[in-house]
Amino acid sequence: MDYTVVERELELRLVLSPERSVPVPARLSYRTDDPYAVHVTFHINSEHPVHWTFARELLVEGVFRPCGQGDVRVWPTKVDGRSVVLMALSSPDGEALLEAPTAQVSAWLERTLRAVPPGTEGEQLGMDHVLDQLLAQ
Repeated sequence: MDYTVVERELELRLVLSPERSVPVPARLSYRTDDPYAVHVTFHINSEHPVHWTFARELLVEGVFRPCGQGDVRVWPTKVDGRSVVLMALSSPDGEALLEAPTAQVSAWLERTLRAVPPGTEGEQLGMDHVLDQLLAQ
């Protein structure tokens, strides 16, 4: 089965304190064969990249308003006059607050939404076909 991949490399900022952050190279990735999820890889040029996967809808909404709970929370804000999207990630290994440029994230999200418009994700998975087969039996 063929699928489309939409990727974007960008530099995020790992927020260490209100006064200090460090750059973190990252890759945003979206695959039409996994249409509900976005994949973020941090430290892409290192021996030990870190991978996170969460709902595309969460990131889409988080560009405009605070959303999420638990392991992933996303919200828009301004830092030094720049529009950014903050992502708070939590796992048993620790927590991280990352800052991403809103314009770059939004442009990438628009590409994913053109590839698979909202509400059509199930069609990508062929769920209707599978359900038809199950019900026909």
